[in-house]
Amino acid sequence: MTNPRLEVDYVVRAGHRLAALRVLVERGAHADVVPEAQKIIELALKALLRASGVTVPQIHDVSQILLREVERLPAALRPDVDRMAEISKALRKDREIAFYGAEDLIPSEFYTEADATCASADAHWVHERVRSVVTPPVS
Repeated sequence: MTNPRLEVDYVVRAGHRLAALRVLVERGAHADVVPEAQKIIELALKALLRASGVTVPQIHDVSQILLREVERLPAALRPDVDRMAEISKALRKDREIAFYGAEDLIPSEFYTEADATCASADAHWVHERVRSVVTPPVS
């Protein structure tokens, strides 16, 4: 059984993170935009899955679950599932490297404005699509 208030909370919190994302973009913090966008997408997609009655494991990338459970998702979003899964998978790959870097990779030098713009646009798109179907419960 799902708790609709929890799913809505995920979407609302993802929306708050979108506001923070705008600040990061404005400051040119390109490397920080990428993991923040991933967190927004993770929260939104987990809200979608939970609202659809799908058990969500504690993992960062739910792309395979989205693809496997597409028939359980709202019909209005099914055409978008492939793109949502691609976005989730791509940003998951960059989550830690964008945050921590590596001996041979300095995140602030590696991630570009184009990377940040793309990650931000993807986060906004996923959030908007999920928000359109995960709504507060009627009391």
